[in-house]
Amino acid sequence: MVFKRMMQALGVGGPSVDTVLTNPNTYPGGYLEGKVHVVGGDHAVDIEYVAVGLMTRVEVESGDSEYQSNQEFHRQRLTGSFKLEAGARHDVPFRFEVPWQTPITEVYGQHLHGMTMGLATELEVARAVDKSDLDPVAVHPLPAQERILNALLQIGFRFNRADVEQGRIYGVDQQLPFYQEIEFYPPPQYASAINQLELTFLPTPHKLQVVLELDKRGGVFTEGRDAFGNFDVDYATAEQTDWVSRLDQWLRQSAQRRGMFF
Repeated sequence: MVFKRMMQALGVGGPSVDTVLTNPNTYPGGYLEGKVHVVGGDHAVDIEYVAVGLMTRVEVESGDSEYQSNQEFHRQRLTGSFKLEAGARHDVPFRFEVPWQTPITEVYGQHLHGMTMGLATELEVARAVDKSDLDPVAVHPLPAQERILNALLQIGFRFNRADVEQGRIYGVDQQLPFYQEIEFYPPPQYASAINQLELTFLPTPHKLQVVLELDKRGGVFTEGRDAFGNFDVDYATAEQTDWVSRLDQWLRQSAQRRGMFF
């Protein structure tokens, strides 16, 4: 009996949890729907709560070093406390709102290299260990984001990789403690001046904030440096804008103002 109680305290023979998403595809400002299936083990337990949360992998700078951290950035509690009998099944339906500034993970049906996104399910059991489940989630771009990405590809930029950086960007409405950077290699007409282009999207319900960083290629006697710029996109007029022309003009003007001559 003592051994059995000890095993129960360690979570052995306890409940299991499985989350089934109706559709794992979503977009910034969208939602995820599904059900959490909780099945009792070989003894009754008191469940404190069931919760779900979005998690992504974040690059964190600490002094002169960097490390990756899996961070939960939006959480929703689905239940209060309840008693789960041995072998009983408890289904919890949910509708989870996706934050507007959630990083995207897919472009044109292809996964962005370097991105990780998942919906974590947590089952808090009184006097026992947590039971967790992680389901992959695909975050697709908004139409306005897709138009800008497509314009960069038409100009000739080539996708390199994407990551999520801990920290804040000055001068924009940033709602999360991190931001996504999508890195591109420059086309031939920019290659002599720019080493790479880094793109950040920060959507809100009313506008899309776009941040661009140009990494200047250093010369034999000069150091490379970065140039920053940002602009807002109105969702209602995004489809009427010639983004190829606008982005090409902005990139050239921004680069020339900072001494990045072509």
